[in-house]
Amino acid sequence: MPRDTSGTVFDITLMDQLIKDAYKKGHPKETILGENGLLKQLTKALVEHCLEAEMEGHLGYGKSDRAGKSDENRRNGHSKKTVTNEHGEELTLGIPRDRNADFEPQLVKKHQIRMEGFDEKVIAMYARGMTVRDIQAQLKELYGTDVSPQLISNITDAVHEQVKAWQTRPLDTVYPVIWFDALVVKVRDNHRVINKAVYLALAVNLEGQKELLGIWISENEGAKFWLGILTELKNRGVQDIFIACVDGLTGMPEAIQSAYPKTWVQLCIVHMVRNSLKYVSWKDRKELVSDLKTIYRAVTENQAETALDAFAKKWDKQYPAISKSWRTHWSQIIPMFAFPDAIRKVMYTTNAVESVNMTLRKVSRNHRIFPTDDAVFKVMYLAAENISKKWTMPLRDWRAAMTHFAIEFEGRLPSRL
Repeated sequence: MPRDTSGTVFDITLMDQLIKDAYKKGHPKETILGENGLLKQLTKALVEHCLEAEMEGHLGYGKSDRAGKSDENRRNGHSKKTVTNEHGEELTLGIPRDRNADFEPQLVKKHQIRMEGFDEKVIAMYARGMTVRDIQAQLKELYGTDVSPQLISNITDAVHEQVKAWQTRPLDTVYPVIWFDALVVKVRDNHRVINKAVYLALAVNLEGQKELLGIWISENEGAKFWLGILTELKNRGVQDIFIACVDGLTGMPEAIQSAYPKTWVQLCIVHMVRNSLKYVSWKDRKELVSDLKTIYRAVTENQAETALDAFAKKWDKQYPAISKSWRTHWSQIIPMFAFPDAIRKVMYTTNAVESVNMTLRKVSRNHRIFPTDDAVFKVMYLAAENISKKWTMPLRDWRAAMTHFAIEFEGRLPSRL
C-alpha cells in the first residue's frame, strides 16, 4: 500500500490501480474505507508529506541537500504520534525532529491529539441535541470507529470558555423589545433529579434583528432573582428597554419597574395563545386560534373586550378556562393597545419566540436528564448558536416599526440613529 514519508509525490496512476483492484476483489468498502484501507493510508501519507515540507521550510534546505556547516541544525529522525482524524480514526504519524528540538509543526501541533475537523463534527452533533452516547453510536455507524464517551465529553467541555465569554459580552445600550421566557429541564443535584428553570432573554435590536442576550438557570424565581438578571444586563451595557414581554414570571414586573422604570411591561401574547391551546382538541385549534386573533389584533381596547365577549359566548361551553384566563390577565394584556399596529406586530410576532422555544425544548428533551448545570449551559448555548445563524434579516416591516418607536419613545433612541 502507498507510503510517502520521504517527500516524493504519490503516483496517481498507482492510486487508480489500487482502487480498481479493490473493486475486482469484490469488497471495495473494506479495502478503501476500512481500518487499514486506502483512504486512511493516503491521509497518513499526505499529512506526513506536509510535515516533511514544514521541516524543510524550518531548516531552509531539502532532505537530500548536504550543504551546511557541521554545527548547522539538521534532521534528527522521527517520533511517533497517534492522532484522531475527522472521522474518529486513529492515525499513527511519523513526526520529523530536528537536532535543536525547536521545530514547531503547524499541521499537527505539539500536544495536539485530534486533527482539525473532528472536534467541529462532534460539537455540531451535540448542538443539535444528540447525547454523548448518540454521537458515539453515530460515529460508529458512519465510520466504523469506536470513540470513547469521555473523549466526546472532553471535546464538548471545551465550549465552556466560549459560554463564559458569550454570557458576559457587551450588549447594545437600547433594545426596543425583549421577551423573557423560561423552560424546565431535569438536572442531577446532590444525587437527586430535580426540575430547574432555564431563563432566556430574547431581544430585537435597533436593526430589527433577533438576539439572545443571555441564559440563566435557577430552581426558584422571584423579584430578587430577576433584579439580579436585569442588573447584569445593565452592567453589560443595556441602559434602556422600551417594551418587556413576560409570561407571568414571578416577580418579573416588579423587578423591571425597579431596574428600568420607563419600560412598558406587557404579558406576552405568544404565551397567552400557547397556554390557551393546552387543552384544545386538534379539530378545534385552527378555528379557535382565528377567534383569539380577533382579540389581540383588535384596533382598540374596547374592540378587544367586545371580541373577548364574543369568544366567550362561542367557546365557553367547551373551553371555559380560556376566556377566564384572558379576563384574569386583562390588565397585563391591554398595554399594547396604547401602541400603533406596527409596534404591536413586533410585540406579538410568533416566529421570534417560537423558533427559539421549539429548538431549545427539542434539545432538552433529547438529553432528558442533565448531569450538571454546566451541561445545561453547554447544550443551550450551542443550540442558541445554531439558531442565531439564521437570524440574518431584520423582522418584516421593521423600518415602519422603527419610525413609530422613534415617535412613541421620543428622545430615548441613540443619537446615531
